[in-house]
Amino acid sequence: MCGIASRWRPTMTRMEWYNALAKPSWTPGGGTIGLIWTLLYPVIVVSFGWVFVRAVRGQIPRAVAVPFAINLVANLCFTPIQFGLRNLPLAAADILVVLGTIVWCMVAVWPHVRWVAVAQIPYLVWVGIATVLQLSITAANG
Repeated sequence: MCGIASRWRPTMTRMEWYNALAKPSWTPGGGTIGLIWTLLYPVIVVSFGWVFVRAVRGQIPRAVAVPFAINLVANLCFTPIQFGLRNLPLAAADILVVLGTIVWCMVAVWPHVRWVAVAQIPYLVWVGIATVLQLSITAANG
């Protein structure tokens, strides 16, 4: 493992480890982060599901679904990378993929169904904030 993980005993829980990291003063609390994801995930499920179903049915080009698939995988990998591997640089790279693919999703789907692109705006804003936070944490604990 690299980064901060090697400085702490492996028996620390993921929250003990995370709480021990140097973070910016504006870091949202765990409850806020959880609430935001609780609000975002239904929008992600509905909009991504719409794209996947339409792509499988041939109602939109399958290529439109590619950034959605990459985003989904990268999003799901973040927590295991950050809290399982405790690898801050890899988590920073992963969240940059998540952020970039949200923009790609919006551009790819716009000509086919604009509501899906617009529905990604809150996700884009939150991941933008989370990306700055992750890069700040990575830099402070490198």
